Amino acid sequence: MDTASPPGLRERKKQRTQDALLRAAIELFATRGYEQTTVDDIAEAVDVSQRTFFRYFASKEDVAFFVPRIAESHFVEALRGRPPHEAPLEAMRRAVLESWDTIGEAIERVVPLELHMRTYRMIESSPALLAAHLRRSAELEEETARIIAAREGLDVDADPRPRLVVAVFSGVVRVTERMWSVGEDFSMEAMRELTASYLDQVGPPLLGNWRTT
Repeated sequence: MDTASPPGLRERKKQRTQDALLRAAIELFATRGYEQTTVDDIAEAVDVSQRTFFRYFASKEDVAFFVPRIAESHFVEALRGRPPHEAPLEAMRRAVLESWDTIGEAIERVVPLELHMRTYRMIESSPALLAAHLRRSAELEEETARIIAAREGLDVDADPRPRLVVAVFSGVVRVTERMWSVGEDFSMEAMRELTASYLDQVGPPLLGNWRTT
């Protein structure tokens, strides 16, 4: 007689273990600090082995950026779905604000929203994570520039504007993250409002519709 668990049950158990490791890691990072938390600490908090941890995550950094990766993918998909008539910076602005408006449910399926927002503060306060975040941001910028170039019918390597406008946009987002992390309101709503406010201050040369210039 086959007593093996149905595939659906096995998958649910694996998902619960991954979610538990993720939550435990972020809680430990937030309370002890990223550098002070070991993989063994995370595994012990969930009562699993270090070997089990590495079945789900390649490293501590992989855990720390698991949910931010979801947010990044959400932004990319939102940008791909923006109407083609929108100017490049406007498309990115609307995509990032749309992401903040709709990402909550996707995040809540993995970790509490408040815990996700604490991750941003943790990244800002950890030199190792901040360095990784900036490296990852550069990769996201390149992907975004290629999306913008494709929207505008441009060769991203021949026309500098896609990378320039993405650099401006990313700079605004970077300032937003930094200012939000030292403020008093650490909610998603505060992050969204600050993002919108800063983006609204970007001047017209890159803000306008390139197809009319």
